[in-house]
Amino acid sequence: GALAGLVAITAPCDVVSPGAALIIGAIAGVLVVLSAMFFEQVLHIDDPVGAISVHAMNGAWGTIAVGIFGDLAALGGMHTRMGMIGVQLLGVVSVFAWVALTAGTLFFILKKTMGLRVSAKEEMRGLDIGEHGSEAYSGFQFFSNM
Repeated sequence: GALAGLVAITAPCDVVSPGAALIIGAIAGVLVVLSAMFFEQVLHIDDPVGAISVHAMNGAWGTIAVGIFGDLAALGGMHTRMGMIGVQLLGVVSVFAWVALTAGTLFFILKKTMGLRVSAKEEMRGLDIGEHGSEAYSGFQFFSNM
């Protein structure tokens, strides 16, 4: 939650009040948990450290928060509140599209050349054991019956 708050406040840090920063951080703390659960339980995406939830979702939230909470005078005074939110949403969509295109291309090339998966045995044992020699986050799961 703390890292999610730090990511979310990065974009708007110089144009929001301390009170708005607290609100942005509190929303980020909730968003990171809900997002991690969504990616794991609904989309079945394996993201053991929550990098997507922390960086992508809260980076997007922080970017949009510039338009919601930002001081329009500090933002140059050339936009209305809705105009600024629209600009920030355009930025979020543009970055997501660029990342999807470049990462998708990279993963496609890797899959066709050297592969993306480890063996089933190594996956069940845990990559931390194979890569680092020890188990990380022992016993951590959203559901205990998984």
